[in-house]
Amino acid sequence: MATKRGEIDHGKKRSHFSGQAGFVLAAAGSAVGMGNLWRFPYLSAKNGGGLFILIYIVLVLTFGFTLLTSDIAIGRRTKKSVIGAYAEMHPKWKFLGVLTFLVPVIIMTYYAVIGGWITKYAVVYLTGQSAAAAEDGFFMDFITSPVSAAVFALLFMGVTAFIVYNGVEKGIERVSRWMMPVLFVLIVAGAVYSLTLRHTDGAGTVRTGMEGFLYYLTPHIEGLTVRRFLQILLDAMSQLFFSLSVSMGITITYGSYVKPDVDLNRAVGQIEFFDTAVALIAGMMIVPAVYVFSGTEGMSAGPGLMFVSLPKVFAAMGKAGTVVGVLFFVAAIFATLTSCISVLESITANCMDIFHAPRKKTVGVLSVIYLAASAVIALGYSVFYCEISLPNGSVGQLLDLMDYVSNSVMMPFIALLSALLIGWVKSPDYVIEEVESSGAAFRRKRLYAVMVRFVVPVMMLILFLQSTGIMA
Repeated sequence: MATKRGEIDHGKKRSHFSGQAGFVLAAAGSAVGMGNLWRFPYLSAKNGGGLFILIYIVLVLTFGFTLLTSDIAIGRRTKKSVIGAYAEMHPKWKFLGVLTFLVPVIIMTYYAVIGGWITKYAVVYLTGQSAAAAEDGFFMDFITSPVSAAVFALLFMGVTAFIVYNGVEKGIERVSRWMMPVLFVLIVAGAVYSLTLRHTDGAGTVRTGMEGFLYYLTPHIEGLTVRRFLQILLDAMSQLFFSLSVSMGITITYGSYVKPDVDLNRAVGQIEFFDTAVALIAGMMIVPAVYVFSGTEGMSAGPGLMFVSLPKVFAAMGKAGTVVGVLFFVAAIFATLTSCISVLESITANCMDIFHAPRKKTVGVLSVIYLAASAVIALGYSVFYCEISLPNGSVGQLLDLMDYVSNSVMMPFIALLSALLIGWVKSPDYVIEEVESSGAAFRRKRLYAVMVRFVVPVMMLILFLQSTGIMA
């Protein structure tokens, strides 16, 4: 028997966000995560500073807008989580919903582990042990500890499950309403402080935070080739997926909780702005600080920036570094927690729809599963250590494998199939009509139609081939 709009299969009225503000803050909370505070700064430093930033902003306003609008509109129109949503769009494309559902299922196995790492560092700085965090080998000693790494992962997973257990409005929305503004204040404070930094190195060279800020914003195009430009473009596209939480069913699930009177076009713009602003300000906080104390050489720290390089930078600041470290890692906890909540909520919503089970029972079962999975992944650097060769040429552990499969392989492939479904099997009007259903104008609908039919499929195919190592 078909369900009425606004209901789910087990006969209970579907949860809703209280309004536009609640939805935007929750969706922004899902989007704002480690990708903003960790990945964006090191990618911008690595990929030509202002050049990467410019490319990323263009991608946000085109690809990000298209993918985010599609997911949210599909969710609200169907009032179902991702498997049911794609099945309703086209029964033969239910497989795409199943495939999309598997992305957060995989991500959830390791997200709490990274959240546990961040929590560990926050505790270290809050307890006045910042000098220890800056020592060589501290991070490696921690993640290879069979006890400590697992304990912090389980703690983070437990907090995430508790919030999702309490539901959409009383759990997710309530936490997001205060956590996101606090996060924004913390990173703005950190960014302002970074601009005031000044340091003289052993050779007598004076470097300032403002110089680091200009280095961050200035496009570095020396020696730029077509091949290099394409690599920067693909890095920016990969960051877009990582940051906006698209093509993993989360925004479809959150869209299903949005009330009919919410202006989706405006909401998408607000989410784009908030997510991008946090990423830019995070870069403004981190890049100048690294530049002041480590010079341009510090810009090559790569993925180890958060846990290895930054503690050394904070240590070089003296007593003030402890305060900055607290600000940074507490902000990182908030960012990671809101993202982790959205991943678990997506899984929960799908399981509720599939098994016709109430929220609390579903979250209880999932909590047991993911507490065990988080422990296994956390022990992937000690008890279950292994080295896995990945198709892109890198070698990683269990966490790296999960991250590669979900982010580098599945998400571009899902975005490709989703664009083909909307653009060619259905019609862009399927999404456009939903965006306009609240009575508000959809000013970018022509752009949306062109992007979803022509541009997104081509670029997603290239990204997929490049990420899987098929196209070098």
